[in-house]
Amino acid sequence: MKVALVHDWLTGQRGGEKVLEVLAEVFPKAPIYTLFHFKGSQREDIERRVIRTSFLQGMPFLRNKYRFYLPLFPMAVEMFDLQAYDLVVSTSHCVAKGVIPRPDALHVCYIHSPMRYAWNLYFSYFSPARLSPLSRFLIPPVVHGLRTWDAASSARVDHFVANSANVARRVERYYRRKADVIHPPADTDFFTPDESAPTGDYFLIVSALVPYKRIDLAVEAFNGTGAPLKIVGTGPEYKALKRRARPNIEFKGSVGSEDLRHLYRGAKAFIVPGEEDFGIAAIEAQACGTPVIAYDRGGSREAVVPGKTGLLFEEPSATGLLGALDKFRAFECNRAAVRSNAMGFSRKNFKERISAYLGQKWTEHGGPA
Repeated sequence: MKVALVHDWLTGQRGGEKVLEVLAEVFPKAPIYTLFHFKGSQREDIERRVIRTSFLQGMPFLRNKYRFYLPLFPMAVEMFDLQAYDLVVSTSHCVAKGVIPRPDALHVCYIHSPMRYAWNLYFSYFSPARLSPLSRFLIPPVVHGLRTWDAASSARVDHFVANSANVARRVERYYRRKADVIHPPADTDFFTPDESAPTGDYFLIVSALVPYKRIDLAVEAFNGTGAPLKIVGTGPEYKALKRRARPNIEFKGSVGSEDLRHLYRGAKAFIVPGEEDFGIAAIEAQACGTPVIAYDRGGSREAVVPGKTGLLFEEPSATGLLGALDKFRAFECNRAAVRSNAMGFSRKNFKERISAYLGQKWTEHGGPA
């Protein structure tokens, strides 16, 4: 059996890349097809793999402006020649699921979300207030075309595996397809508590700085309280958020794994101010024994056990978050119980589940056991 892995792009290490790392362990000889790859952005075990990129790899200003090439992404992914492969496993939040496998091949897609900016988060990215007059004219027809392609290309997938029940509902709504659910992995062997270290006085966010993450709500809330907040991550909202933030809010940018673990361990609580597809960072925090305060919608309902591993707040506003922070003062944290919840999302569990799932689908497809 010849296997190919397909991933949207390799520019950093977020939840999708952590799934890809485990799939690469399951299929150690499989090449990785991706739209573009920024060398050095991945762990060594991925960087050493055969990585095949699209024509976009050579486009000008790609490293800082790759989002501007979005209209070309569908064509780029369709140009991958996968005719030699019996099994194609894509991990997709954008266009990876739109590859064209051989007619008799099996295509399983691990989906992080249908294309967010085309569907459920369109107005978070492209509300009229955020767009120039020219953009208000150009973007709607471009995104309309992406929606049409996205829905049509879902037929090229034999089986969808969603990273949460939350995303499975979106797959059914937008693609009219059922998706099985296997939650993504967290490295619970690396992210561990440090019982000898005291808890710090700060709260923590680890997130891409993009509109739908609603980091602006956290900035507004912590501007008001004056409590220390550390924000790890980069993205297009960085400058705007930093301009609004008061001195008690520290932007850490990108940090290494050791520093990230240290920050998780020392935080009073991990903050999730927006709706998550699932939220691996919240699981990593819990693996370190740190409770979570999260918006009560989306994947956080599957990642957090209210009253045991953290708190959920209902109102998507700074006021709602402030209310949760006030309640958190009375929260009695059992760090062992917090970590116990995270252990259910370990890499070992994920690897066993996804391997068994793919093996079952391959057998059902008619391939040799």
